[in-house]
Amino acid sequence: MEFSREELLICAVARMLDGCRNIAVGTASPIPGSAALLMQALTNGHARASILGSNVHNPFNDGGPELFDRAGQGRVDAFFLGGGQIDGEGNINLVGTGTYPNSDTRFPGSFGSGYLYFSVPRVILFREEHSRRVFVDKVDFISAPGWSPPDVHRPGGPYALITSLCVFIYDRDNHRFRLSGLLPGATLEEVRDNTGFDFDCPDDIGDIPPPEADRVDLIRTRVAGEIAETYPEFARDRLGWQG
Repeated sequence: MEFSREELLICAVARMLDGCRNIAVGTASPIPGSAALLMQALTNGHARASILGSNVHNPFNDGGPELFDRAGQGRVDAFFLGGGQIDGEGNINLVGTGTYPNSDTRFPGSFGSGYLYFSVPRVILFREEHSRRVFVDKVDFISAPGWSPPDVHRPGGPYALITSLCVFIYDRDNHRFRLSGLLPGATLEEVRDNTGFDFDCPDDIGDIPPPEADRVDLIRTRVAGEIAETYPEFARDRLGWQG
């Protein structure tokens, strides 16, 4: 069965949500949002997607503050973060490049990222752009650290990093990323050339599994229609939604 790059990424992200009951998705996250809705559909609502900005798939009455409250109570199982910069220890930078406060480039800001990075057990980092500009040896500013000393209570942290080239799994014991699979068409050399940090890699690295036919059908019908409520242009231009 033929599938698009977006369908491949949605399915790759959805696999990381297996076993999660409460999945929260922030703003400007159409692919993670689609993956959460796909998991909700596959589990007949046992997994619940909460998408900020949606009027239908958002149980929060008070937006961000209520999300933070639920995360602090252990009632959010998975969340997504990006980052202007991400390094090999899982540190993320949402402030800017250069020496703070005189940053050369400003990013959206760190609001909530550090708290959710500490509180949510399964934080999935998602960046479509895979380049040394994004994936650096050391971030210029730590908005949220990838790991904490043993004496710090921290139930949350990075779980995986998904890009347009590959999937990494985060090793919390060694504070490093391990390459888990390549997206079809990508090569190990391409990943290394475009990644500014060192990572672990098995000898027999291969492609991630292709999307299952039933999941592609769900994306093209139910999920596309549901994500169109929040991201109409994405649903139309990248998922082919005609509704």
